[in-house]
Amino acid sequence: MNELPRTILDCIGNTSLLALRNIAPANGARILMKLENENPTGSMKDRMALAMIAAAEADGRLAASGSVVEYTGGSTGVSLALVCAVKGYPLHIVSSDAFAREKLEHMRILGARLQIVPSESGRMTEKLTRDMVEAARIIAAETGGFWTDQLNNRDQLAAYRKMAEEIWVQTGGKIDGFVQSVGTAASLLGTGEALRRRNEGIRIVAVEPAESPVLSGGKTGAHKIDGIGAGCVVPLWRGDIAEKIEKVSTPEAAAMAMRLAREEGLFAGTSTGANVVAALRLAEGLGPEATIVTIMCDTGMKYLSK
Repeated sequence: MNELPRTILDCIGNTSLLALRNIAPANGARILMKLENENPTGSMKDRMALAMIAAAEADGRLAASGSVVEYTGGSTGVSLALVCAVKGYPLHIVSSDAFAREKLEHMRILGARLQIVPSESGRMTEKLTRDMVEAARIIAAETGGFWTDQLNNRDQLAAYRKMAEEIWVQTGGKIDGFVQSVGTAASLLGTGEALRRRNEGIRIVAVEPAESPVLSGGKTGAHKIDGIGAGCVVPLWRGDIAEKIEKVSTPEAAAMAMRLAREEGLFAGTSTGANVVAALRLAEGLGPEATIVTIMCDTGMKYLSK
């Protein structure tokens, strides 16, 4: 008999890899989706939340009697709320009304204390990111809590290196391209670096909102793709990790998210829709034997109100 998980945290990772059947490149290339919705909170961020907390526990930054602080668009906050609930840490979250109500309620249900920063008409902007970061900094200073500081925290890279190893094993090493949207840039960096160590020829493509193409050298702007496009060049971004940056608009991402639900039965958020749009573009430039992997970042159940 297989050993049962000790806690729900033991159920994080080892998610499935699934080939798209109906949303497929015309040239016959394959697009595989890493189903991160299978994680306990329905998001890939469970991986990084656990990695950040575990690393802080190991080196003493987070004591047994300590608390945790973070700013988040939602999914990281939900994942931290799960980890902190299991481990018994009080959690202070800074978020905004720009993000899905379901995520905010999920955090509260898991025991997080929330501070909500107002947005400009429900849109993600550079100013909102900076306001949330500053609010989290103040809370950490006042409470003495451990600030996970996801935009700068490199401990999370270990979680995405592990995801890369899963992808490598699941594809039998037959992978030609990897596509991922950029929020903190940790998932692109950690996964991309680990895959490149296995095969230097793997094409790595970053995805950002067309309305705020700062990684491409454009101007910051407002968009409605949850979880990506901070409106500034984030600290973990490295220009050499991606061979190309694809710009995908909010309407394109939303339309693809609906197609995934109706044609593949995969109910995901708009960042996943953006990933698939960019993966299809990459497939156009690769041969019919190519295999491209991208990420189903989370479940669409987090976005029903949007």
